Amino acid sequence: MKKNVYERAMRRIKLLFDEFDNIYVSFSGGKDSGVMLNLCLQYMKENNIQRKIGVFHLDYEIQYNETCRYIDRVFKENRDMIDLYHICVPFKVVTCTSMYQTFWRPWDDACKEFWVRDIPANSHTKQDFSFYNDEMWDYEFQTLFAQWYHHQKSARKTCCLVGIRTQESFHRWRAIHSNKRQNMYQNLKWTHKLIDDIYNAYVIHDWLTTDIWTANGRFGWDYNKLYDLYYQAGVNLEKQRVASPFISAAQESLSLYRAIDPDMWGKMLCRANGVNFTAIYGNSTAVARQKIILPPGHTWESYMHFLLSTLPEETRLNYLQKLSVSINFWRNKGGCLSDNTIKQLRDSGIEMKVLEETNYKTYKRPVRMEYQDDIDIHEFKDLPTYKRMCVCILKNDHLCKYMGFALTKKEISNRKKIMDFYQSVYK
Repeated sequence: MKKNVYERAMRRIKLLFDEFDNIYVSFSGGKDSGVMLNLCLQYMKENNIQRKIGVFHLDYEIQYNETCRYIDRVFKENRDMIDLYHICVPFKVVTCTSMYQTFWRPWDDACKEFWVRDIPANSHTKQDFSFYNDEMWDYEFQTLFAQWYHHQKSARKTCCLVGIRTQESFHRWRAIHSNKRQNMYQNLKWTHKLIDDIYNAYVIHDWLTTDIWTANGRFGWDYNKLYDLYYQAGVNLEKQRVASPFISAAQESLSLYRAIDPDMWGKMLCRANGVNFTAIYGNSTAVARQKIILPPGHTWESYMHFLLSTLPEETRLNYLQKLSVSINFWRNKGGCLSDNTIKQLRDSGIEMKVLEETNYKTYKRPVRMEYQDDIDIHEFKDLPTYKRMCVCILKNDHLCKYMGFALTKKEISNRKKIMDFYQSVYK
């Protein structure tokens, strides 16, 4: 008989408890990680599991007071079943509110007088982690924490349960369905290997938003009451998210702090550059949220250079370096495109060279071409245009993720050095 998403999730959790001697849940205080944690706690109660599980919470300092209250309730009510790791560390976090700042630091000692609240009691700070350094990003900390926690517990196998769902975004769908077999645990597509003997597991990857709220209602689980306030503020059900307030995904909803949590809003204005501007214009063409409009008398290339001329020198050079890398890539190596996209480009009269082979594992073919001003086809985001660079600049997308940029070789090298060093300590 076909199982529902709840039954499938509980079956996955059983497998993890059978296979892994060390389990912890990544808990943000949002609806998905909240249900993920409640599923684990319910399984433990129903099966009389005596061992505790870890709960890993990255505290980004600035968050709604309702989120803080919910997190405190969860920790207090389940302290006999969990080992709590409440992390308050000044790692670097991407910010898209400013053309001057590419990142900000929660719990930054240099800004202590502007902290929006005090560090919670019994939290873990940078002094607790020998691997921490000032150049570390939040995502790097998460990976290194997994290794640190694995060794702290002298574990054979460690699993981190992460409450992501493929419905949320294509990136999350790809994290599940594009997983390479050698990076899975026992060929389970909802698992991902971080390093030897340490895995992530996405137990609720196939749940819908309605499944989340059905579970909360049916089982009477506590949840973050911020979602009630979102509902009262008219926020669409699918856009109700708990996240660091200065990342790109949170730009259009940043202004809600003023209405939902005015006390927090007053404090957070001093913590990162451009917060008020983003709250006012975060859902407008000023930051490329709606349809971006080309000013009269400009091409997209000339508009790009105009936008660059308004930026601080360091920021301007960063975008120019990214642009140079992208131009050379498309000119000399080529991006992989589908046959349908190639046909549309040819029909548009765009000059290009289509190759037959690529080192990437894909059915698409590599295409070499020069940067275009704009290309009016559905696959716009996959193609090299000056319009895309304009969008990155307007979004304050310093990493140019909108253009498909991943970590640079330098960033990858720095992360590898940190991880290799830390791994050698335990060997």
